[in-house]
Formats: sequence, structure tokens, C-alpha cells
Amino acid sequence: MNIGRLIIAIALFAGSVAASGAGRMVLSLGDAVRLANDSSLNAFRNRNLYASGYWEWRTFKANRLPGMSLELTPAQYYRYITTRYDSQQDVDVFRSQQMYTASAGLTVTQNVDFLGGSLYLESDLEYMRNFGAMKGNQFSSVPVRLGYRQNLIGYNAFRWEKRIEPMKYEKVKREFVYNMETVSEETVSHFFALALAQTEFRLAKENLAASDTLLIIGERRFSIAAISQTDLLTLRLDKVNAENALENARIEIERARLSLATYLGLDSDTEIEVVLPGKPAAINIQEDRALVYARENSPAIMSKRQTVLEAQRDVNKTRVESMFNLSLNASVGFNQVARTFGEAYSHPLRQDLVSLSLSIPLVDWGVRKGKYNIARNNLNVAQIAARQEELSMEQDVVITIRDFNSRQRLVGSAAEALDLADRAYAQTLQRFIIGKADINTLTLSHSRQQEASKNYITSLQNYWLSYYKIRKLTLFDFELGVPIPTNFDRTLGVK
Repeated sequence: MNIGRLIIAIALFAGSVAASGAGRMVLSLGDAVRLANDSSLNAFRNRNLYASGYWEWRTFKANRLPGMSLELTPAQYYRYITTRYDSQQDVDVFRSQQMYTASAGLTVTQNVDFLGGSLYLESDLEYMRNFGAMKGNQFSSVPVRLGYRQNLIGYNAFRWEKRIEPMKYEKVKREFVYNMETVSEETVSHFFALALAQTEFRLAKENLAASDTLLIIGERRFSIAAISQTDLLTLRLDKVNAENALENARIEIERARLSLATYLGLDSDTEIEVVLPGKPAAINIQEDRALVYARENSPAIMSKRQTVLEAQRDVNKTRVESMFNLSLNASVGFNQVARTFGEAYSHPLRQDLVSLSLSIPLVDWGVRKGKYNIARNNLNVAQIAARQEELSMEQDVVITIRDFNSRQRLVGSAAEALDLADRAYAQTLQRFIIGKADINTLTLSHSRQQEASKNYITSLQNYWLSYYKIRKLTLFDFELGVPIPTNFDRTLGVK
């Protein structure tokens, strides 16, 4: 974790602790999302996935720059029997030979993308010392040699890399944003799971307290024959059920708390209290506009486009390789041989090389044709898959936006229903206390109030899930009206 993310995490934690006491965190939905995007294991995984793609892109860019290499053989010793021609006897004879050699070579290369070849500049030096009857030293130098090699008729890998690699990197960047929005979406689920558990726990405590109070009232009223024994038993049963419900709610809140703490990368014993967001502001998202952003930014669609481009590359490669191959290697330079190092670089001689190589397949029993047909069929499959992915994405976007617009209205109606249920239960409770409502009416009103509380939390959860899903599908912040901002290099701490 870099310094910036560490400061954010500390600030969130310190602020929460200061607000709620030592050992506890009070989290809003925004706090939870920011903490998850900073400290969760999924966020850490996403950053490393992006880092891998980033360095792959850097490697591609580096391969487009001149490269320099130095090859050295500092010492090499030979002692063996070899054949030599004896001019006096006009025969080949075996002779013992001892030799020490050393060599060094410096090479600078530059790939030429649009031609598909490589330009190279070389400088070589070799030293040889013979022992025995033919004792002596020799230096062989190539002060400079400039050359160029490429396939004149053949597959140009550089050209295809120049088309594919930028698309791969753009896909990696979009996948990073997409994955981080997935983290936000999953955080919403964990957040509202705890919010619902906390609400159920609060309602269970209130229900137990109310059941205890109602039982006391019921026993007094039973003593004066104001209610039947059946109603009294019902009140006692309600209290037992309330005690059981409270214990179950305590178990569920602990499970939800641990799940959220683990997902956020917090200690397992961290006490968390979530604060429900208020009624969200109305956001108008047009389907056509969202579809435009989704087509431009979807990493899944970009991945399919990359697959199509790679399939086109394979078709080109197999088609070219099924024909003849003509390659060129040409160079011009200087060389010299002498007994001393200085003389090896004096008065160098011209060295020229022009080489044409031709390879013609004659009989392969249809192997090349088969590879070409396979590549062409794979291209058709890739194009169909890309179209299917685009149609599926468009359908997902349209359904999600319509669902989101409905969820906006449902949040308002759920809030109104909760307010009505609270008021109805309060009035029914007062009527029961003064003997104007029976136990069944009170139980029904209380059930409706609890159901309205849960429905309100569920409506908020569904709204925010739809909201973050739209962000994930389009990589666009419709609330601010801008693409989701991400400083990739600062996120990874690279320059």
C-alpha cells in the first residue's frame, strides 16, 4: 500500500473511532466503498493484474526502441587433432593443434515496424593465438558493419503487434476500472447485509422489550378478566419468540459484521456500525447515452475485438506461410586482419554482403491449407462471439437502467410505507394499552412495521446495486457526468 492509500485508510479509521469510541467504526456507504477500493484483497489483486498488463505494454514500447547488446567470449582454449592439407605431399594429414581465442561483439538493433525488418549496426573483434609449430598471433576486426534484414514476402509480426498491443493495454485499463467497480458493487452487498442485520437486531430488541411490557399489561388485564387466557398465552408465546428472534439476530449481525470486516481488509474483531444513506438524489440516465458509453468502454467488448484482430492476424500468417517466402539480408562495412591490435584497425578493407533466401513449399499434403482454413473458421467464430457479446451487453445495460429507474421510485414509496407503518403501529400499540385493540391486531401491525423496515433497506440496497452496476457496465459516472476518473500510474506508484 502506498503512502496516499495508507493515509486514506488511517483517516477513515481514526475518524470513525473518534466518532464512535475506541474499537468501533462508524461507516457510511461511501466510506465503505472507498475503504474497499483501497484496502481489500480484491482491490490488491486488481492492482496487480493491472501492473502485469502495464509492464507488458512497457515491454512492447521498449521493443520499438533501439536495443544494444554486448557479447563476450573472454577465453576459449582448444587442444585437439585435426586434419591439415600438406601442399608438399599433396595430401591431408593429421596434426596436433593448440589454440587460444577471445572475441567481443557490440550490436545495436532497431525494429522497423512498417517494413517488418530489423536494422542493425555491429562492431566485432576476434583474437587468436596458435601454439606449437605454427605459433603466432592474429587479430580480426570489423570496426563497423551496417545491415538490414527482413522478409520481403512473408508474415510481418511487427505490424500486427503495433495494432494489437495498444488495444490490449486499453483493455487492461478498462478491466482495472471495471474490476474496481465490481469491488464497489460487492461492498454494497456486504454493507447492506450488515445494515439489514443491524436493523433486525434493533427490531428484535424493541420487539422483546415491547413483548415484555405487553405481557405485564396482559397479566394485569387477565387478573381483572379483561382478556382471555388464550390471549395471555399468546403474549407469553410472543415473548419467547422475541427472545429467540433476538438471539438469532445477534448471530446474524455477527456473521454480517465479520463478512464486511474481512472484505474491507479490517481486523476480524473490529466493531462496525453502518449508517444508512439517505434518500438518493434523482438521476436521469438515458438508455441511448448509456449504450454509447458501454460500447466505447466495455472491457468485454474490447476483449472480443482483440480476439477478432488476433484471428485476422492468424489468417494473414497462415495465408502468407502457405506461399513461398523471400528474405533479404544486406550489409556494408569494413574488416581487417593483422598480427597486432593497432594494425587490425589500420587501412580496413571493404566488406559487403547481399543475400536473398527463397523458400518454396512443394508438397505438404494439405498441412498449410488446413492451417489456413482453421484460422479462417476461427475468425468467423470470433466475429460471431464479438457480436453476441455486444448484443448481450446492450441487453444487460437496458435492463439495468430500467431497473435502476424503477428502483429510484421504489425507494421513495418504501420510505413512505415505513413512515405509515411506524405511525400505524404506534397508534395500534396505544389502542391496545387502553384496551381498544386486540392482540391479533397489534401483532399484525407490528409485523407490517418490521416488514416495512426491511423493505426500505432492501429498496436502498437494490438501488445502490443497480447504480454501481451501471457504473461498471459503462465506466461512466452519471452523477457527475464524467468518465470514472482513475490515475493509473499514481495508483501503482509508477512513473
